[in-house]
Amino acid sequence: MDEEDYLERIVVDSNICDGRPCVKGTRIEVGVVMDALAEGLSAEEIVDHYPALEKEDIRAAAAYAGELSREKVWKLTAS
Repeated sequence: MDEEDYLERIVVDSNICDGRPCVKGTRIEVGVVMDALAEGLSAEEIVDHYPALEKEDIRAAAAYAGELSREKVWKLTAS
């Protein structure tokens, strides 16, 4: 997933979840998705737990986290 794809699905807004990155249109934080993946849940299991999410949202969260680990996400600003 390239940067343009995940930027469509991840939002950073100071009015939502205190500015922590979330899946667009939800209050589900990227960190929650990453924690679920770290616990060994599959994308399907995460979507079962959070029906507002789609599998592409899981991929977007992982891509965002990957970019963050490389400190390339500084371009995201409040919407």
